[in-house]
Amino acid sequence: MPNLIIIRHGQSEYNLENRFTGSTDIELTVTGEMEAKNAGILIKKYPLDEAYTSVLKRAIHTLTIILKEIDKTGLPVTKTAALNERSYGDLQGLNKLEMVSKYGPKQVLLWRRGYDIVPPNGESLKDTYNRVVPYYINEIEPKLKSGKNILIIAHGNSLRALMMYLEKIGETKIADVNLATGVPRLYEFDAGLNLSRVGYIY
Repeated sequence: MPNLIIIRHGQSEYNLENRFTGSTDIELTVTGEMEAKNAGILIKKYPLDEAYTSVLKRAIHTLTIILKEIDKTGLPVTKTAALNERSYGDLQGLNKLEMVSKYGPKQVLLWRRGYDIVPPNGESLKDTYNRVVPYYINEIEPKLKSGKNILIIAHGNSLRALMMYLEKIGETKIADVNLATGVPRLYEFDAGLNLSRVGYIY
Protein backbone atom coordinates (compact mmCIF):
# COMPACT_ATOMS: atom_id res chain seq x y z
CA MET A 1 0.00 0.00 0.00
CA PRO A 2 1.37 3.45 -0.88
CA ASN A 3 2.72 5.91 1.65
CA LEU A 4 3.04 9.69 1.54
CA ILE A 5 5.44 11.53 3.84
CA ILE A 6 5.25 15.31 4.19
CA ILE A 7 7.92 17.38 5.95
CA ARG A 8 8.09 21.10 6.57
CA HIS A 9 11.59 22.41 5.85
CA GLY A 10 14.02 22.85 8.73
CA GLN A 11 14.22 26.10 10.68
CA SER A 12 15.02 29.05 8.41
CA GLU A 13 16.84 32.27 9.23
CA TYR A 14 13.55 34.17 9.31
CA ASN A 15 11.94 31.50 11.51
CA LEU A 16 14.74 32.10 13.99
CA GLU A 17 14.32 35.88 13.79
CA ASN A 18 10.49 35.63 14.10
CA ARG A 19 9.92 37.34 10.77
CA PHE A 20 7.21 36.78 8.18
CA THR A 21 9.01 34.66 5.59
CA GLY A 22 6.41 33.74 2.99
CA SER A 23 7.79 33.52 -0.54
CA THR A 24 11.09 35.20 0.41
CA ASP A 25 13.90 32.80 -0.51
CA ILE A 26 15.63 32.35 2.85
CA GLU A 27 18.20 29.71 3.80
CA LEU A 28 18.23 27.23 6.67
CA THR A 29 19.94 27.88 9.99
CA VAL A 30 22.39 25.38 11.46
CA THR A 31 19.48 24.16 13.60
CA GLY A 32 17.41 23.76 10.43
CA GLU A 33 20.13 21.62 8.89
CA MET A 34 20.16 19.45 12.01
CA GLU A 35 16.35 19.13 11.86
CA ALA A 36 16.61 17.99 8.25
CA LYS A 37 19.25 15.41 9.15
CA ASN A 38 17.09 14.12 11.99
CA ALA A 39 14.09 13.90 9.65
CA GLY A 40 16.19 11.73 7.36
CA ILE A 41 17.03 9.44 10.26
CA LEU A 42 13.35 9.15 11.15
CA ILE A 43 12.19 8.18 7.65
CA LYS A 44 15.14 5.99 6.70
CA LYS A 45 13.17 2.74 7.03
CA TYR A 46 10.35 3.90 4.73
CA PRO A 47 10.63 3.07 1.01
CA LEU A 48 10.52 6.07 -1.34
CA ASP A 49 10.12 6.24 -5.11
CA GLU A 50 9.95 9.97 -5.80
CA ALA A 51 10.24 13.32 -4.03
CA TYR A 52 8.61 16.72 -4.55
CA THR A 53 9.69 20.09 -3.24
CA SER A 54 9.04 23.79 -3.77
CA VAL A 55 11.50 25.96 -5.68
CA LEU A 56 12.58 27.80 -2.51
CA LYS A 57 16.07 26.99 -1.27
CA ARG A 58 15.13 26.22 2.34
CA ALA A 59 12.93 23.35 1.12
CA ILE A 60 15.42 22.19 -1.51
CA HIS A 61 18.27 22.26 1.02
CA THR A 62 16.18 20.27 3.50
CA LEU A 63 15.45 17.66 0.83
CA THR A 64 19.13 17.46 -0.18
CA ILE A 65 20.18 16.79 3.42
CA ILE A 66 17.43 14.17 3.87
CA LEU A 67 18.28 12.30 0.65
CA LYS A 68 21.95 12.19 1.64
CA GLU A 69 21.01 10.88 5.11
CA ILE A 70 18.83 8.08 3.68
CA ASP A 71 21.39 7.32 0.94
CA LYS A 72 18.97 8.11 -1.90
CA THR A 73 20.64 11.04 -3.65
CA GLY A 74 19.56 9.54 -6.99
CA LEU A 75 15.84 9.65 -6.15
CA PRO A 76 13.78 11.41 -8.84
CA VAL A 77 12.95 14.94 -7.61
CA THR A 78 10.36 17.38 -8.94
CA LYS A 79 10.64 21.06 -7.97
CA THR A 80 7.49 23.10 -8.40
CA ALA A 81 6.33 26.59 -7.42
CA ALA A 82 2.90 25.06 -6.74
CA LEU A 83 4.32 23.90 -3.39
CA ASN A 84 5.86 27.27 -2.47
CA GLU A 85 4.98 28.96 0.80
CA ARG A 86 2.14 31.47 0.65
CA SER A 87 3.15 35.05 0.02
CA TYR A 88 2.72 37.37 2.99
CA GLY A 89 2.99 40.36 0.67
CA ASP A 90 3.96 43.60 2.42
CA LEU A 91 4.56 41.73 5.70
CA GLN A 92 7.45 39.66 4.37
CA GLY A 93 10.69 40.28 6.22
CA LEU A 94 8.95 42.16 9.02
CA ASN A 95 9.10 41.07 12.66
CA LYS A 96 5.88 39.44 13.85
CA LEU A 97 5.95 41.02 17.31
CA GLU A 98 6.49 44.46 15.80
CA MET A 99 3.48 43.89 13.54
CA VAL A 100 1.43 42.90 16.61
CA SER A 101 2.41 46.21 18.22
CA LYS A 102 1.49 48.12 15.07
CA TYR A 103 -1.74 46.39 14.00
CA GLY A 104 -2.86 44.54 17.14
CA PRO A 105 -2.80 40.81 17.96
CA LYS A 106 -6.25 40.13 16.49
CA GLN A 107 -5.40 41.49 13.04
CA VAL A 108 -2.04 39.71 12.88
CA LEU A 109 -3.66 36.44 13.96
CA LEU A 110 -6.25 36.83 11.20
CA TRP A 111 -3.50 37.38 8.62
CA ARG A 112 -1.59 34.36 9.87
CA ARG A 113 -4.43 31.94 10.58
CA GLY A 114 -7.58 33.11 8.80
CA TYR A 115 -8.45 30.82 5.89
CA ASP A 116 -9.58 33.49 3.44
CA ILE A 117 -7.99 36.60 4.99
CA VAL A 118 -5.42 38.13 2.63
CA PRO A 119 -2.38 39.99 4.05
CA PRO A 120 -1.65 43.28 2.26
CA ASN A 121 -0.63 42.33 -1.32
CA GLY A 122 -0.21 38.69 -0.27
CA GLU A 123 -1.99 35.34 -0.44
CA SER A 124 -4.56 33.79 1.87
CA LEU A 125 -4.46 30.15 2.88
CA LYS A 126 -7.40 29.70 0.51
CA ASP A 127 -5.28 31.01 -2.36
CA THR A 128 -2.54 28.60 -1.35
CA TYR A 129 -5.00 25.69 -1.19
CA ASN A 130 -6.21 26.55 -4.69
CA ARG A 131 -2.75 26.02 -6.18
CA VAL A 132 -1.41 23.22 -3.93
CA VAL A 133 -4.38 20.83 -3.99
CA PRO A 134 -5.04 20.80 -7.76
CA TYR A 135 -1.33 20.13 -8.32
CA TYR A 136 -1.45 17.28 -5.79
CA ILE A 137 -4.57 15.78 -7.38
CA ASN A 138 -3.21 15.99 -10.93
CA GLU A 139 0.46 15.16 -10.40
CA ILE A 140 0.96 13.25 -7.16
CA GLU A 141 -2.24 11.29 -6.53
CA PRO A 142 -1.88 9.27 -9.76
CA LYS A 143 1.57 8.14 -8.67
CA LEU A 144 0.28 7.09 -5.27
CA LYS A 145 -2.54 5.20 -7.01
CA SER A 146 0.08 3.36 -9.05
CA GLY A 147 1.71 2.21 -5.80
CA LYS A 148 4.57 4.68 -5.56
CA ASN A 149 5.74 6.04 -2.21
CA ILE A 150 6.13 9.82 -2.24
CA LEU A 151 8.03 12.37 -0.14
CA ILE A 152 7.01 16.04 -0.14
CA ILE A 153 9.24 18.74 1.37
CA ALA A 154 7.49 22.08 1.49
CA HIS A 155 6.30 24.83 3.85
CA GLY A 156 4.02 25.43 6.80
CA ASN A 157 1.10 26.85 4.84
CA SER A 158 1.41 24.87 1.61
CA LEU A 159 1.46 21.68 3.69
CA ARG A 160 -1.39 22.84 5.94
CA ALA A 161 -3.42 23.37 2.77
CA LEU A 162 -2.60 19.82 1.70
CA MET A 163 -3.51 18.53 5.17
CA MET A 164 -6.93 20.15 4.80
CA TYR A 165 -7.53 18.05 1.70
CA LEU A 166 -6.01 14.79 2.94
CA GLU A 167 -7.52 14.86 6.44
CA LYS A 168 -10.75 16.70 5.58
CA ILE A 169 -9.94 19.56 7.97
CA GLY A 170 -12.41 22.46 7.81
CA GLU A 171 -11.70 26.12 7.16
CA THR A 172 -12.15 27.02 10.84
CA LYS A 173 -10.33 24.06 12.36
CA ILE A 174 -7.23 24.53 10.21
CA ALA A 175 -6.43 27.68 12.21
CA ASP A 176 -5.48 25.42 15.14
CA VAL A 177 -3.20 23.18 13.07
CA ASN A 178 0.52 23.85 13.25
CA LEU A 179 3.23 21.87 11.48
CA ALA A 180 6.59 21.93 13.23
CA THR A 181 9.78 22.27 11.19
CA GLY A 182 11.54 19.03 10.34
CA VAL A 183 8.96 16.60 11.75
CA PRO A 184 7.78 13.96 9.22
CA ARG A 185 4.06 13.22 8.93
CA LEU A 186 3.11 9.85 7.43
CA TYR A 187 -0.04 9.07 5.44
CA GLU A 188 -0.78 5.41 4.77
CA PHE A 189 -3.33 4.59 2.05
CA ASP A 190 -5.12 1.44 0.97
CA ALA A 191 -5.22 0.27 -2.65
CA GLY A 192 -8.16 2.59 -3.37
CA LEU A 193 -6.17 5.55 -1.98
CA ASN A 194 -8.42 5.79 1.05
CA LEU A 195 -6.52 7.09 4.05
CA SER A 196 -5.98 4.23 6.50
CA ARG A 197 -3.61 5.86 8.99
CA VAL A 198 -1.96 9.22 9.61
CA GLY A 199 0.50 10.42 12.24
CA TYR A 200 3.85 12.00 12.96
CA ILE A 201 7.04 9.96 12.87
CA TYR A 202 9.07 10.53 16.02
